[in-house]
Amino acid sequence: MIGHSYVVTLNRRLCREVALAGGPHVDVTVAAPVSFQGDLSPIRLEPHAGEPYHLEAIPTHLSRIPHLFSYGRALKRLLRSRPWDIVHVWEEPYVFAGAQVAWWTPTNTPLIFSSYQNLPKRYPPPFNLFERYCLWRASAWTGGGETIVQTLKDRPGYRDLTSRTIPLGVDLDAFRPDPEARRRTLASLDWPDAGPPIVGYLGRFVPQKGVRLLMRVLDRLDPSTWRALWVGGGAMEGELREWAERHGDRVRVVTGVPHDAVPAHLNAMDLLAAPSQTTPIWREQFGRMLVEAMGAGVPVVASDSGEIPYVVADAGMIVPEADESAWVIALQRLLLTRAQREALRARGLEHVREHYAWSVVAKKYVDLFMKMYDRAKHASETRSLS
Repeated sequence: MIGHSYVVTLNRRLCREVALAGGPHVDVTVAAPVSFQGDLSPIRLEPHAGEPYHLEAIPTHLSRIPHLFSYGRALKRLLRSRPWDIVHVWEEPYVFAGAQVAWWTPTNTPLIFSSYQNLPKRYPPPFNLFERYCLWRASAWTGGGETIVQTLKDRPGYRDLTSRTIPLGVDLDAFRPDPEARRRTLASLDWPDAGPPIVGYLGRFVPQKGVRLLMRVLDRLDPSTWRALWVGGGAMEGELREWAERHGDRVRVVTGVPHDAVPAHLNAMDLLAAPSQTTPIWREQFGRMLVEAMGAGVPVVASDSGEIPYVVADAGMIVPEADESAWVIALQRLLLTRAQREALRARGLEHVREHYAWSVVAKKYVDLFMKMYDRAKHASETRSLS
């Protein structure tokens, strides 16, 4: 199992659950970068003692450039070191790193890609050549959601391969209701537990994530009914802090929060707003903050951009992304009605446990891996007989 996101321990939860779901007859090796440039800062590989897989640290180059970053030749040596039964790569087939894995994986080994591309795009050379080669070499692919599969399933190269819709998962050991974490986080923010409900935002401070829309919506609400906690970072931080200053003690902007501290900040929120905005070149591909919030027992109100309605389903409140007045009504209703927040909290917890727990997601991967393994084994036996 190969992927640049495996540099973060929590992101290797899939690998852990695949190893556990596969039982004693499945041996998992994870190839992860020694370090990788994250959205906000470089991330060093985080080993974790006691994990049921072998972790191989691989140098990477140009990790600041997603399409061009590459794995060091240590990955080639690893891929050629033994007769692997399955290689799963969590890189897009149109990026250089994905093409590297395709080149270096032995010919008879089933190769499975996972994609999160939910817009129909035509790539210039050499990226179109990378994609063509990777799909020619691949045995199967997974799409991280319904909009991804709808976008890719009829495209040349994809349509003739086995495919599955398998979403991201959430670590429900980390993302869970935690009243003590809420108390600690509120204390660190110098906020009392008693007070108006806290509207939370988690993610990048960029226009396409709806930061400006949420600021305008909060400006239209009765200021005595809300506090706002913004957690993340990005290009709009300065603009957001200027806005926050106008609202005094009602607003906190927190940056530099490591992933393992996110659950505590989510627990401090009374609802999560995810106002993602579709652009000509982007729409929400999944929205990890949605399942993390639901796992923490936080009600979700989100836009209808991209994959969000499929991820949230009926476990949260979906609002037309560009309808500012609808956003005002939705937030006002949740802020003033504790019973509705509690109902969404309960539905969210049930929804995420049923569909997005890593153990549930991992079983879908294991089923696909076993199918591709059996197919490759049958093909090898057929060739031997002939």
